[in-house]
Amino acid sequence: MSNLLSLIPFGIALTSHLILIFLLSCTVCISIFVIGLMKFHLKFLHIFIPQCPFILLPILIPIEIFSYLIRLFSLSIRLAANILAGHTLVHIIISFILNLTKVDLVLSILFLIPLFLILILEFGVAGLQAYVFTVLVCIYLADTKSLGVH
Repeated sequence: MSNLLSLIPFGIALTSHLILIFLLSCTVCISIFVIGLMKFHLKFLHIFIPQCPFILLPILIPIEIFSYLIRLFSLSIRLAANILAGHTLVHIIISFILNLTKVDLVLSILFLIPLFLILILEFGVAGLQAYVFTVLVCIYLADTKSLGVH
């Protein structure tokens, strides 16, 4: 809903603020980790141990931990960057149209057509980004159900 409400012209896009989405991602990922620990206790930590020869474990375990921690950043940066890019484009076009009305009103009305097309695209992006965020959280949550068996 925040993505859609921010499409009001000159509105504030809350999901484009990286710190807000990063805190949401941290909350989700830490909650998933705690749920996994509560459900499987220390056996949950086996998701960081890949099935490989024993000699590779000292190298692969830090990589697995790093890939688990990078989820925090990938969730937040993906959503914030996509929403911010679209809203910046809409803001630039609206500012251009407002400045153009001072010069030629008819020409500025012609530029409203591309603006509405981009706004329709932004509605799609807003829904798609919410869907991607939700699907990724569900995939990460599936690790707590199956102990990360891939």
